[in-house]
Amino acid sequence: MIKRFIVICITIIGSVTFAQQGTGSPYSFYGIGSLKFKGTVENRSMGGIGVYLDSIHVNLKNPAAYAGKNLETYPFDGESRPVKFAVAGTMSDVTLKSNSGEAETNSTIFDYIAISVPVGKFGFGFGLMPYTSVGYRLNDINDDDILVNRYTGEGGVNRVFAGLGYQINDNWSVGLDFNYNFGNIQNTALQIEYTSEGNVVQYQTREFNRSDLSGVNFNFGVAYKTMINDKFELSATATYAPGSKLSSENVRTFSTVSLDATTFEVSRIFQTIDAVLADESLEKTDLNLPSRLSFGAGIGEPKSWFVGAEYAFQNTSDFSNPVFPNDNSTFENASQVSIGGFYIPDYNAFSGYYKRVVYRAGFNFGNTGLVVKNESIKEFGISFGLGLPVGNRNLFSNANLGLELGRRGTTNQNLIQENFVNFNVSLSLNSRWFQQKKYN
Repeated sequence: MIKRFIVICITIIGSVTFAQQGTGSPYSFYGIGSLKFKGTVENRSMGGIGVYLDSIHVNLKNPAAYAGKNLETYPFDGESRPVKFAVAGTMSDVTLKSNSGEAETNSTIFDYIAISVPVGKFGFGFGLMPYTSVGYRLNDINDDDILVNRYTGEGGVNRVFAGLGYQINDNWSVGLDFNYNFGNIQNTALQIEYTSEGNVVQYQTREFNRSDLSGVNFNFGVAYKTMINDKFELSATATYAPGSKLSSENVRTFSTVSLDATTFEVSRIFQTIDAVLADESLEKTDLNLPSRLSFGAGIGEPKSWFVGAEYAFQNTSDFSNPVFPNDNSTFENASQVSIGGFYIPDYNAFSGYYKRVVYRAGFNFGNTGLVVKNESIKEFGISFGLGLPVGNRNLFSNANLGLELGRRGTTNQNLIQENFVNFNVSLSLNSRWFQQKKYN
């Protein structure tokens, strides 16, 4: 009972925290924000691969993972089913580097809450995670080192998902995720004017935009596993998410404001006027979410080690946002290569705790799909992780720790390069919640 109460509390806290998700990336200024990683801490610690499917951890990258044999070594009878629960968060520290200097930013957010329930050859999964995140503060300074424009933004798109997987036979499984995306993005542009003596003008104009977004999309998955001999197992996976649309309801206002002379923050709002976006056919718009295809393969010795690779392609060149056009940016197709794996010294060790620890590592590199001032924004990352067994060793529960080091962007064309350090923490819990009591 206590365990269930703790899980419920974590779920509630996590759901509330999602409303406060954020990022410090200036590249979240473009499109609908920075795309968040879709996967677990276990995936991220192996370079982002999702090709490894086991019966202990939730896999958020491939809905086919909901199905299949569950905890083969777990001593349950036909009246009980082991349920998989996962919750995670990330602490990020980012150094923003440009040709003119450096700045630091950090954030702490929840990454996902998910539950997977096996029922015979079927498996169900559902949960909540961020899809994109917006959080930037950009100052436009002219050649005389005078601040002339300030841009700020916040918000993002969250995703509620529900999925179904089916085990076709001992080797093949398929699955489908249904995703409902929702959220809002708020952008503010403040133009700062000066008098001929160099003093800030008393009254300034501020433009505020808000877009409330919603829409659905699907993700299909297939997985294949087979023993290629008495020792080694081959795994292969593929996923495909067709292109879809986000409906956007947009509001734009113009306000007359006064600024603090020292901080240039808005100190008072005098008058606000609503823009008539309907005249420009911008009151309600549709945004195209690009299709995404991924496939991967790997080989390993069950419950001992695994190494795999995955390639993902996203058709981001189709994306556009008519409400916030930008002459300095475009979108091209995105791609990513991920390579990683894990090692367990002795899965069945009765003594020696660290022999049962899962040691993970990997790396990834790719093109984000964003092009700013004719510079493709690329990303590289290397990751490490530990899966620490917790509680009764027969429950197969883990506390997972991950560390990511990486770089995004470039300083070319006076752009910003992000050097980031992410520390990921998750709980992966397994238990027989639905076992029928035989004795009172």
